[in-house]
Amino acid sequence: MEGFNVSVVIPTFNRVDFVLKAIKSVSNQTFQPLEIILVDNNSDDNTLEMVAKHFKTVKIIFQKKQGVSASRNFGIREASGNWIAFLDSDDQWHKRKLEEQVKSITNDTLSVDLSHTNEIWYRNKVFFNQKEIHKKRGGFIFEHCLPLCCISPSSVLIKKKVFDDIGFFDESLDVCEDYDFWLRFCCKYPVNFVDQKLTIKNGGHNDQLSKKYWGMDRFRIQALENLLQSSVLEERQEQLTKSMLLKKIDILIEGAKKRSNTAIYNMYLQKQKHWEAE
Repeated sequence: MEGFNVSVVIPTFNRVDFVLKAIKSVSNQTFQPLEIILVDNNSDDNTLEMVAKHFKTVKIIFQKKQGVSASRNFGIREASGNWIAFLDSDDQWHKRKLEEQVKSITNDTLSVDLSHTNEIWYRNKVFFNQKEIHKKRGGFIFEHCLPLCCISPSSVLIKKKVFDDIGFFDESLDVCEDYDFWLRFCCKYPVNFVDQKLTIKNGGHNDQLSKKYWGMDRFRIQALENLLQSSVLEERQEQLTKSMLLKKIDILIEGAKKRSNTAIYNMYLQKQKHWEAE
């Protein structure tokens, strides 16, 4: 498994109990990473003391609270490895996660710079079945990435040079920054998929970003508009992206109409007219 020097980037804020479990799951890997980088967003619980006590080799870097995209980007820039793995501080890995990904990338018939795995989901500590729309895939999957985010950051192993090619996570997006990034990647490159449940995702707690913001499609619309304006898409990709954009705009228009929210209704009605005319 030569050539795989993996830096693991874990952003966190006030999640001491979760983050200790996350770091432990990395420390227990059968394929050991080069380094673990914890990007702390000014936690005011005892995160730093506990991490320093139990995991002395973890590299802790500090950043004023700017959001998960800024934290991941900071960690990427600080990383020494030629491959980057992300782990959200409330998630964990199976002990063979990195090993299986490295094997899969090495044996893939395609030349791939990104691998992701299947997942186990828990909501409030109860097993939660994924729906068909969340089905994971490998290969050229751009079309499947359009409806919603179908790659979990916590499952990803990605070559560091990719960020020089397509850029970093968009820090202007409060959420759906991963949806935006995977679209930018998948419109150009194939992905490797390890069909084993090697990533453990824990949801349902109150500080999840998906609970903080209403209308997640607002941010997906922004990502789709940015992609269309970037001029990187092939003709069919552009048609598919525009179709999905109009579908999501229509969803927000109908929601605003039901709630008699005139400002939101008018805003997205204008967007609809603009993109229908394009």
